[in-house]
Amino acid sequence: MNLEARGLINYLLLPVSALFYLLTSLRRLAYRSQLFKTQSFEKPVIVVGNITAGGTGKTPIVIALCQHFARQNKRVGVVSRGYGGSHTQGSFWVDENSDPGVCGDEPLLIALSTQAQVVVNKDRPQAVQALIDQHQVDVVISDDGLQHYAMGRDIEIAVVDGSRRFGNGFLLPAGPLREGRSRLKTVDFVLNNGALAPAEIGVELKPLAFVNLVSGERKPLDFFYTEYCHAIAGIGNPQRFFTTLTDLHIHVNPHPFADHHHYQAQDLDFGDSQPIIMTSKDWVKCRDFANENMYYLDISTQIGEDFYHKLDAKL
Repeated sequence: MNLEARGLINYLLLPVSALFYLLTSLRRLAYRSQLFKTQSFEKPVIVVGNITAGGTGKTPIVIALCQHFARQNKRVGVVSRGYGGSHTQGSFWVDENSDPGVCGDEPLLIALSTQAQVVVNKDRPQAVQALIDQHQVDVVISDDGLQHYAMGRDIEIAVVDGSRRFGNGFLLPAGPLREGRSRLKTVDFVLNNGALAPAEIGVELKPLAFVNLVSGERKPLDFFYTEYCHAIAGIGNPQRFFTTLTDLHIHVNPHPFADHHHYQAQDLDFGDSQPIIMTSKDWVKCRDFANENMYYLDISTQIGEDFYHKLDAKL
């Protein structure tokens, strides 16, 4: 579909977006006026979410927060909806042996990357209470959930995609917005993933090394310098990953997949011996059929120390 046709469809959908705005505004008003119950908790809850549909890079930030609190010797719990997983009822406790097809790729990545207790549950308040009761956590982080007002929270962090921002500025379904941009004025922090903007805190995803999926051996960032490689990405913004590899002087043959794509071995059969590079989010779904020609790019999430000082001061 060309851009002109897509734009026309978006305008035709504006009446539906107006209805969506009305319903979401009434719902939020019902929680604010206590017509709908919001459950509070005895431990602090931090929500890392966004106001747009699609990926903005929340999970690396959740991982960075888990690591920050771990350095303070705090027990951390993470709540996730488990998008892309088949689990639907009750709490599913995620560990290194969990099936991403059941729990979802992001909860498994968080469990593998941190020491946090990770639980998948559609009922977020129930999940938070389970973490407090069963694991005596000191702080709970909700991966997504900005619009889940039944779950009380102490701190709200909204993540903005630095390149895509708010798209055409329309609400769903005519555009990508879950809530109006004015919502950002009510959160505690706005993190900008990939760019700098006034009143927003910059986040940099810094490449560290390439990690072999079979041996776990780490290779330096110049290991594939000027080499031809396949790159796969089943994330919200695959182009960002492909650009990162290109900036590392790799000749990239890009293979974008849908966000939360369930990989099969044949998806990565490209009929040649070129190395295959993927994101860490893809890695957790390719472990069962990985070969020595596959690598993922390990990254660190850089957020200014001033952000962490302000965050700690609010807890």
